[in-house]
Amino acid sequence: MSGGLLVAGTTSDAGKSVVTAGICRWLVRQGVKVAPFKAQNMSLNSFVTREGAEIGRAQAMQAQAARVEPTALMNPVLLKPGSDRSSQVVLMGKPVGEMTARGYHGGRQEALLTTVLDCLAELRGTYDAVICEGAGSPAEINLRRTDIVNMGIARNARLPVLVVGDIDRGGVFASFFGTVALLSREDQEFVAGFLVNKFRGDVSLLEPGLDMLHGLTGRRTYGVLPFRHGLGIDEEDGLRVSLRGAVRESRVTSPVGEDVLRVAVCAIPLMSNFTDVDALAAEPGVVVRFVDRAEELADADLVVVPGTRGTVKALEWLRERGLADAILRRAAEGRPVLGICGGFQVLGEHIEDEVESRAGHVDGLGLLPVRVRFAREKTLTRPVGEALGEHVEGYEIHHGVADVTGGEPFLDGCRVGAVWGTHWHGSLESDGFRRAFLREVAAAAGRRFVPAADTSFAALREEQLDRLGDLIEEHADTDALWRLIESGAPQGLPFIPPGAPA
Repeated sequence: MSGGLLVAGTTSDAGKSVVTAGICRWLVRQGVKVAPFKAQNMSLNSFVTREGAEIGRAQAMQAQAARVEPTALMNPVLLKPGSDRSSQVVLMGKPVGEMTARGYHGGRQEALLTTVLDCLAELRGTYDAVICEGAGSPAEINLRRTDIVNMGIARNARLPVLVVGDIDRGGVFASFFGTVALLSREDQEFVAGFLVNKFRGDVSLLEPGLDMLHGLTGRRTYGVLPFRHGLGIDEEDGLRVSLRGAVRESRVTSPVGEDVLRVAVCAIPLMSNFTDVDALAAEPGVVVRFVDRAEELADADLVVVPGTRGTVKALEWLRERGLADAILRRAAEGRPVLGICGGFQVLGEHIEDEVESRAGHVDGLGLLPVRVRFAREKTLTRPVGEALGEHVEGYEIHHGVADVTGGEPFLDGCRVGAVWGTHWHGSLESDGFRRAFLREVAAAAGRRFVPAADTSFAALREEQLDRLGDLIEEHADTDALWRLIESGAPQGLPFIPPGAPA
């Protein structure tokens, strides 16, 4: 078997990443050797593979769902926005330059099709099945000519397409019909059917609409997935939070000690790897919130300045909003602050940047004895070490090179009083280290908080991925889905006018 499937969506955030992960977990539990694939990803939420390649975190999580090691083949093109108009292009895990959207869609994207197809062919030659994820909507008619991630790859690789729609947003029937009707006749031949996501209520009330949709399009619905809280994996399209809202995966379990611990994460511009705080949110009694106002730091026991694709821009934003002054006051009072990657750089003495912002010399907040110089070559590593007497693993993705001139050593960075800084993403997923760090934070904050002794972040992730597999197994027509993966789209699917404009 060398099967495949493209999971497309009616919109961004329709559930493509989650469905792809769920199908991967369902298949691997059936004994199928499966891999995820996303030809082109736009994300600031990225991961470093063992061979030192940068890929989207969603694809890394999908690889975990498939129980395989993530590689650059699974996400050959990664776009990391630096503004509304330009992105860093990461090809096969390495940055190859900055490009505007017009420049990318004007020719570069089309030239990458061969690379993308070669990666997919290599995966299909190695695995029994490859579950591909599309991007946005396949009916972006203005971008179809240069498309390498939706129908462009489906037609070239002859993949059946399953269109996912988020019914919680409303208008799912119109979205399904319109998506098909805006595709060319040749593209429509590969659209096999639909999958409804996030349904609430009695499925029997939905079924007449699904029957009518089948009659209108000649395409069946392969399943209706119910709405479930806490199933978002590491998405690329945006935060899993409403600003000033709690992280969606925060556990409601009562604290082990007498107090809860409140964590405020500064929602800085171009925030990257916001998932670093997920491990904190998984701890009983830890409440994590993203904030954008200085007054929201007042009752926080820990303030986190996260990673960013725009360190200088983030620093300006912190100063403009009064958050920088609030962080300085906290540090002077001995109240905990943690900077990760770009956030670590912000806490240093000064930044020399002729690469990312090209702003030259910029003064940092001066809380840590660190001087940062931006290098053109990006650091992409998977470091292992020890801190607070515990084993720690993480990954680094940054252009800034830190010269640490003092303080106590802390991973690759340093600590001064209750202010910590490191380039290491993912370090808080190391359970022993996370518990030791939270004990330090609680002591500095004067909270009678005790971390749970048995919280395993890796186990919680596995449970989450198993729940995604359960959703597919229990609420999708898996026999029909298997035939689709194995044999391709049904023959003789009708054309739905008007089709794509000439």
